[in-house]
Amino acid sequence: MPRTAVTYSQLVPNGGLAEPAGTTINPTLVTNGVVVEGADPERTLLRVANTSTGAKTVTVRAGDGTAWMAGQGDLAVSVASETGVSYIGPFTSARFQQTGTKLHVDFASGTTGTITVLKLPKAY
Repeated sequence: MPRTAVTYSQLVPNGGLAEPAGTTINPTLVTNGVVVEGADPERTLLRVANTSTGAKTVTVRAGDGTAWMAGQGDLAVSVASETGVSYIGPFTSARFQQTGTKLHVDFASGTTGTITVLKLPKAY
């Protein structure tokens, strides 16, 4: 099954952004994972809210053949149970970028909650 595409919520330079609703982490996302298309890993921040009764692991997958530092492996981050929120990233494109400028994220079995993909603005 293909990964579910999750789009960016753009942070605003010198401004504000109301809390985005995020994408619900459901059994399909847990089984297939998500993909961030057109990823800019160095400007990508993941906000993961865990509503499960136990801590859950969120894994950002190492890149494929185009990512020369992919040999360092995946990044696995534990998100605290029930209303736990973790911010994960930014990322090194040389380690995490997939072919076609994609970023792959997976969830541990039983994960529930939301994921929001934030894009950091460029410095001015």
